[in-house]
Amino acid sequence: MKIHNIEGMTLQDVQNEIERGGKFVHYLYTVSILVMTFKRPSDIYFIRGGESGVSKGLPQTLITFVAGWWGIPWGPIYSIQSLYTTLSGGKDITQAVMEDLVRQAQAGVAAADVEVAEIEA
Repeated sequence: MKIHNIEGMTLQDVQNEIERGGKFVHYLYTVSILVMTFKRPSDIYFIRGGESGVSKGLPQTLITFVAGWWGIPWGPIYSIQSLYTTLSGGKDITQAVMEDLVRQAQAGVAAADVEVAEIEA
């Protein structure tokens, strides 16, 4: 998964920002096609301390509002779950991402080039 909003930051910069309240989150969105419904995580976003996580989740909110409700029975259920998570500022996955960042930094990969393993929605 791609990480947004850490371009140009070193691992130390990221760690300092997390100490000031920063976090890594991903948002959920739901898409329904009649009897099939899919709930998926977005890319990962780094939310700096003091920033609102809700605004970065607006695209996922719009996708869910437009395309999430139509599948029966899971469309409305997954849509409500996705909207709750996204409008709450996203799911905090900081610990898992930092473990990957530290492991890859030890291997010599720059923070902005890190590929994070799939994280459970």
